[in-house]
Amino acid sequence: MSVPDTRPVSWAPYMEWAKKRPPVAYDLAGSNLLGCTVDDLPGCRDVVELGGLSPDGYPPLLEAIAARYGVTAAQVAPASGAGGANFLAMAALVRPGDEVLVERPAYDPLLGALRVLDASVRRFDRTFEDGWAVDADRVGAAITDRTRLIVFTSPHNPSGVLATTEALQEIGRAAARVGAHVLVDEVYLDAVYATQKHPPAATLGDPFISINSLTKAYGLSGLRAGWILASPAVAEAVRRTRDVMEGIGAFPAERLAWYAFQQIDRLEARARALLEPNLRTLTRFIEARSELDWVPPSGGNVAFPLVRGLADTREFAEQLQRERDTAVVPGFFFDSPPHIRVAFSCSAETLQGGVARLGAALDALHA
Repeated sequence: MSVPDTRPVSWAPYMEWAKKRPPVAYDLAGSNLLGCTVDDLPGCRDVVELGGLSPDGYPPLLEAIAARYGVTAAQVAPASGAGGANFLAMAALVRPGDEVLVERPAYDPLLGALRVLDASVRRFDRTFEDGWAVDADRVGAAITDRTRLIVFTSPHNPSGVLATTEALQEIGRAAARVGAHVLVDEVYLDAVYATQKHPPAATLGDPFISINSLTKAYGLSGLRAGWILASPAVAEAVRRTRDVMEGIGAFPAERLAWYAFQQIDRLEARARALLEPNLRTLTRFIEARSELDWVPPSGGNVAFPLVRGLADTREFAEQLQRERDTAVVPGFFFDSPPHIRVAFSCSAETLQGGVARLGAALDALHA
């Protein structure tokens, strides 16, 4: 009788790297918004309860999410963070061997989830030369009669570039022709730098699915409050998939997430007060460096500059961490080795210290 292979498999190498890398004083690698404290949610201690009814999610939370994004509660399925939401949606829709079309560069856990599900993955490219845009013609050309799901991020992780409504609509029409769904990870969407809000892709109707959470744009990663917006039929399929993974969510966390939605404008203002000045700092730094080139992000917490003269930034990033106590993400983890992902969702002091050390490392590189 053969013995099962129990050796650990690295399903998502970036996440493994992110969890195991040593701590640094100037962390420009982690993309979570600077975490909230209880002072940022005054009164939150008074709403904590350890038990309650939430068979398919805490009903007031589902209603609050629906009201925020202009959908019905029947279109909302809760999950453990955006990562859990992505996995649940994929598990509800994808069977072994199904063809799934995924952007490149891509956030590695999206690919890892599809590896776990034994999907057949095809890729379409978002390129630096095209400003990291989602090219609807390129996506349409990659769709086949076997495509069951199309997956991309907006704003893009790692570049922060937003997909246009026109591109979304065209992709939706192409997907509908073959009976495929379109999953858009929008975990950075609520941190778009524009006066006009961008509605979730799911509000365009079938075949779109939107993923979001309170983590990246609101600084509440500890709550693990994520959700899926989709048609009522897809949302119900996700809930039934959740039955075999989590059963129900953590009631205290879901109730606190509901409370966060009661103060969502305060949290949004806090996020903008952090991100917008930090983006100006990062813009000044990158545009003053001849070694760097970039597409400025239209939303989110990260940027993805090209480092001129380096074919692969892994050794540079390791040296930056080791010698200057500063972390960035090498582009290797996003299928783009000459780039680095720089997060600006930290404190202003951390960002200023980090880019100063990044600049010194670039000076040493070209000395």
